[in-house]
Amino acid sequence: MKNPTLLQFFHWYYPGGGKLWAEVAERAATLNDIGVNMVWLPPAYKGSSGGYSVGYDVYDLFDLGEFDQKGSVATKYGDKAQLQAAIKALKENDIAVVLDVVLNHKMGADEKEQVRVNRVNEENRNEIDAEVIECEAWTRYTFPVRAGKYSQFIWDYKCFSGVDHIENPHEDGIFKIINDYTGDGWNDQVDDELGNFDYLMGENIDFRNHAVTEELKYWARWVMEQTGCNGFRLDAVKHIPAWFYKEWIEHVQEVAEQPLFIVAEYWSHEVDKLQEYIAQVEGKTMLFDAPLQMKFHQASKEGREYDMSQIFTGTLVEADPFHAVTLVANHDTQPLQSLEAPVEPWFKPLAYALILLRENGVPSVFYPDLFGASYDDEGGDGETYHIDMPVIEQLDDLIHARELFAHGVQTLYFDHPNCIAFSRSGTEEYPGCVVVLSNGDDGEKVITLGDNYGGKNWRDYLGNREETVTTDENGSATFACNGGSVSVWVIEEVL
Repeated sequence: MKNPTLLQFFHWYYPGGGKLWAEVAERAATLNDIGVNMVWLPPAYKGSSGGYSVGYDVYDLFDLGEFDQKGSVATKYGDKAQLQAAIKALKENDIAVVLDVVLNHKMGADEKEQVRVNRVNEENRNEIDAEVIECEAWTRYTFPVRAGKYSQFIWDYKCFSGVDHIENPHEDGIFKIINDYTGDGWNDQVDDELGNFDYLMGENIDFRNHAVTEELKYWARWVMEQTGCNGFRLDAVKHIPAWFYKEWIEHVQEVAEQPLFIVAEYWSHEVDKLQEYIAQVEGKTMLFDAPLQMKFHQASKEGREYDMSQIFTGTLVEADPFHAVTLVANHDTQPLQSLEAPVEPWFKPLAYALILLRENGVPSVFYPDLFGASYDDEGGDGETYHIDMPVIEQLDDLIHARELFAHGVQTLYFDHPNCIAFSRSGTEEYPGCVVVLSNGDDGEKVITLGDNYGGKNWRDYLGNREETVTTDENGSATFACNGGSVSVWVIEEVL
């Protein structure tokens, strides 16, 4: 069984023009060669901004680049045939396909409806004004171009609990829709930020409407049949009632031919909140380790002042390794995005070594770190910035090292604020390794691996250190690394 390694094959500023699905197909064989065995694809359906949509402004879940809607047939990433060709190429190279699922909101409605709403205090969503406003809102989705193909479901105001724009009178803000399903308040089992974080943006889906939840289960069955995907990444689950996703995940796992890999984005740096969500869904999904990603960001900024021995303290992978997907960066944390917390390039090899070579958690690699990215966008101050995200040298080597050497019992040497290490014992089938890293000066660790490793010669798989290290009869030796660097020591004969 190979170590699972996930690659997020996109970023927020990936170029448009339908290039991504073709690139996925082109790179599939190379990804398999270095040890990537799962690929997370961006939202594959039509967004309200059509061919420009990154995919999180969901218009039509059933349009995978097949219908001339919102100004284009193809999505930003390509058309349906190209998507299916990309998935076929991945599967031919034994790479599982993880699709991005955005079920929190919709945008780009086809028609307005007469609705009744209450104003909501944006800073405390539990404060809902008693005044009833008669108005119009863009809440009716008829998908006239698709014309009922695949699904005849019409979304109307009864499918939504809130909107951020009304007309007649014209007003922007947060408005609670009054209908038969919503009751007096928002959904329960959501994050308590801003009082209740059910509402995020656009037309907020109300999961208390049974017809809606059944349609979203039907769509899941349909997209699995259309794509043959092997799992899902669930977007923005802190805004979606946990009881719904527990039910939805149970349904998709039941109808799937093989168990699905499912990871959800609950972006909180409080590990207690992540554990509470895992408990609410009865452990049926993994979560991204947002606290660890923030620690990587801080460590990269603070340099030698950061205490590396505490880098996993207060993280999900420490508290619950079986439900943690670890990451260094994603499309939300990259520069100029909403959760911006970039990890400095010098530290990324250290961070990736810590998630790829340890036994805990499933690591997620970010597209720009493997292939690079360059883009321009406006910052919060209104100024335009040019961003270069360089290829992280040796990242492909670290991914390959995970496949080759990250096996067996793990022993930690987190006993110094700047230089830490860990070893993997290997198994009967696979060799192990010794990983040493420092955020300060050159570092070294005396590590004893046991009699089985006595008299062995070791080399740095990454080539950052050129010497050969030989263990004594007890399998003990001093393993070193350069300052601000990482070395992966492996037995010379397995190179």
